[in-house]
Order: sequence, then C-alpha cells, then structure tokens
Amino acid sequence: MDIESIEVEKELKIVFMGTPGFSVPVLESLIKNYKVKAVVTQPDKQVGRTGKIAKPPVKIVAEDNNILVIQLNKIREEYQEIIDLNPDIIITCAYGQILPEELLNAPRLGCINVHASLLPKLRGGAPIHRAIMEDYKKTGITIMYMAKGMDDGDIIAQKSIDIEPNDTASTLHDKLSKLGSELLIEVLPSIIDGTNTRTAQNVDEVTFAPIIKPDDEKVDFSKTSKQVYNQIRGLNSFPGAYFTLDGKRIKVFSSIIGDDFYPSKLDGEIVKIYKEGIGVKTSNGVIILTEIQPEGKSKMSATSYVNGLHEPLVGKIVG
Repeated sequence: MDIESIEVEKELKIVFMGTPGFSVPVLESLIKNYKVKAVVTQPDKQVGRTGKIAKPPVKIVAEDNNILVIQLNKIREEYQEIIDLNPDIIITCAYGQILPEELLNAPRLGCINVHASLLPKLRGGAPIHRAIMEDYKKTGITIMYMAKGMDDGDIIAQKSIDIEPNDTASTLHDKLSKLGSELLIEVLPSIIDGTNTRTAQNVDEVTFAPIIKPDDEKVDFSKTSKQVYNQIRGLNSFPGAYFTLDGKRIKVFSSIIGDDFYPSKLDGEIVKIYKEGIGVKTSNGVIILTEIQPEGKSKMSATSYVNGLHEPLVGKIVG
C-alpha cells in the first residue's frame, strides 16, 4: 500500500455500531488498525436480580480508548447525531436495532455489517444458536453491505468454519467473533478503495434464525435424542435450555446421546440413572443429562444432583 493510501485510511471517519461481547473483538481490531470516530451502542440496562446497571461491553472498550460513545433508545428516531458526524463508513456488528434508510444512505462508502452466518443462510438475530440447534455442519462470517431488509444486502466476503459435534453456542460464539474481526480487517482496504467484490444473495437459499424465545428454551423430549442434544448445546451457556421436574424449573447445559432404547416408556420419562447423569426417554432413544442448574442453585453435575436427593427419580416424567 502506498503512502497516500495509508494517509487516506488514517483520515477515514469510521463509526462503529455494536453492543454485546460478540462485537468487542471486531471493534478492538478496528481500533488497532484505524481511527474510530464514534461508537454507537444500546443504552445501559439493568441486569440480574439486583437490578445493577451495566454498560454494554462495546461501550467499555470505547471508553477505555477515549472514543465518543452514542447511546440511542430508538435509532429510527434519533439517527441525526450520527449523520452529523459525516462518517465515511458505518460498520455494524450485532448492534441490536434496525437502521433507518436515511442512515444507511449517509456514508459515502456505505454501511457494512459483520454477520455470524454464511448468508443467505440464517438471516436474523440468533444465527449462532440456530446453526447448532438446526444441526448445521458449517457456518461462518459474512461481511456484507446493509440494505433495508433484514440481512439481505450484497455479500462482500465470507469465511466458513466447521461446527464441531461438541461445540456449544458459547464456543461457536467465540470462534466466530474472532473470525469476524480478522475477516473485516482483511477486506476493509478493498472496500475503502472500491475494489471489493459485491454479490447479490440467492433468495432461493434463504433460511432464517429468529431470536430465541422462551418456547425455544424448553426441552421437548418427544423429539429425537439428536435434536434434544443440539437444542441443549445450542442454548449453552445463554439463555440455557430447561425442563421441569416436580413443578420446578431445571436448566440443562450439557448432555450425551445414549445407546439404549425404551419402547415401553413415555417420552420425557426418567428411565435410568447412568454414571454420567440422568437418562430421559426421547422419541428414538435416551438422552443423558450431565450438567444442570436446579432452581435457585448453581450449576452442578447431574450426578451430584442425584446424590443429594432423598427420593428416586426413575419413573418420573419431566416436561
């Protein structure tokens, strides 16, 4: 890269928009390689039972680097402050609100998004969870131009990774966050000088990854063992899958697909206590729940939970 190009990049006005921990490595890479003029993120919010006010992870990074922080409740109504910064490019990553068209059209280099799937697969707010829950074998990062529709803009670059059988939402989150930060820095020079590729998405291949709702968190033992296994690891560690036992909610974070089959038992029936944990009947076999969190308690092995009980579990129905 020649000296003139380097100077242009240094003078570039970048506005970054993101909120959760997934966005942090992307922002940190930008700060290391470019000058970020401002960071736009969600408002601080109450967390946990104490109601303590917590800053978004992205805000903490911005403040540590003396970068202007803008927090907007409704960006569709409050975007003028960003436009007034006259950004050359807006880069988003898990920001959490839909950008209005006026903002999308403002930067001369456009609005670029770092999305955690291989678009057009898994458009939406929970691509990492859904990739595991729906038994995808591969996923990845897409760098794309933003458009009016949800994740439907033209693709600039993609990089894929395998989803390992023991990956959870947490492990895949960390892998994709790192991959996104690397891919963005790799392709950003071509976006700046206008030499990047731009490919429209194939609408015939679109799938969706809607945000996780409470109904998605409850384990349905009438499904196959593999489906239950994927649901549990796809929600580990947040928000966590759960089942109910004796009217109490128990979160479950890990499991093993068993080899046994109990055709005479009911789906959701506890059929055996294995050395690894609690065996529950599914539609085609058994799932062994290995790490759980009973109501009001910390995470523990299912074996520890069973050892602390004073009554047998076999024969009970979980739901």
